[in-house]
Amino acid sequence: GTRENMAGFLGRFAQRTVHSARKAAFDFCKNGQRMSSSAQPNAGLGNGPKFLIAAAGITGGIAAYYGLTSPAPAPEIKRKKPPPHIFISGAPGSGKGTQCEMIVQRYGVVHISTGDILRENVKAGTDLGKKAKDFMDRGALVPDELMIDLVKAKLDEPEVKQRGWLLDGFPRTAEQGKALEKAGIKGDVFLLLDVPDDIIVERVCLRRTDPVTGKIYHLKFNPPPADPEVQARLVHRSDDTEEAMVKRIEQYHKNVGAVKGYYQDIIQEFDGSGDKMKVAAAITDFVSAKK
Repeated sequence: GTRENMAGFLGRFAQRTVHSARKAAFDFCKNGQRMSSSAQPNAGLGNGPKFLIAAAGITGGIAAYYGLTSPAPAPEIKRKKPPPHIFISGAPGSGKGTQCEMIVQRYGVVHISTGDILRENVKAGTDLGKKAKDFMDRGALVPDELMIDLVKAKLDEPEVKQRGWLLDGFPRTAEQGKALEKAGIKGDVFLLLDVPDDIIVERVCLRRTDPVTGKIYHLKFNPPPADPEVQARLVHRSDDTEEAMVKRIEQYHKNVGAVKGYYQDIIQEFDGSGDKMKVAAAITDFVSAKK
């Protein structure tokens, strides 16, 4: 057909063009013509270059007309990755607070804890905060349904949507996990810090909190500054005693088993008793691989 005949013609035309180019180059060298420093780029080359340019243009134009050239590749579209959505859990004293700080620095996510959400809403007097305060004033646990609403409202904030989130210590139970998923809240990864109970007790019982700065110190591993004013205001929380810790650890173990089963597809355990920088590096590798 016409297409095949034209392809044959272009092939023969290209061969003749190459032959003419070789002859022009040979003649140029034979005559010993050279460009001077002031000459134009094509000076002394005769009509050879002009002929080649014209031939190339004619060949390309004919080929394009008959559809014999390959279409230009579509430009690659770089899609921006969605921000990370991270769950993190661990018993009191597992080093979760330290790892949360490093995760925020590494990924720029918003660090969210249910305790902070409760305090923010109660202080702001929101409808959800008023409902929560009613339970808190009576010494009752805030129901899961209300906590889910509080978490969902926080995750709907523009900054959190843009930067991603690190949900600290929640969900604590499989029921809370189910309620989160029902509300459309899903994470990319679930980080679980595992530390032996005896190490946790040692870590927690020697903790002291500065009520002014909110900084938490450890009398052995991270002692407070020698400033007498700071030393005098440090607080030993009532639930940081060994007796209270044993009960808290027992409750944690009861809940974490069910949570591990519910998030088995995205969960990864880390040995929180080791060096904090090595733990942070392992967490980074896992999160980056999942993103």
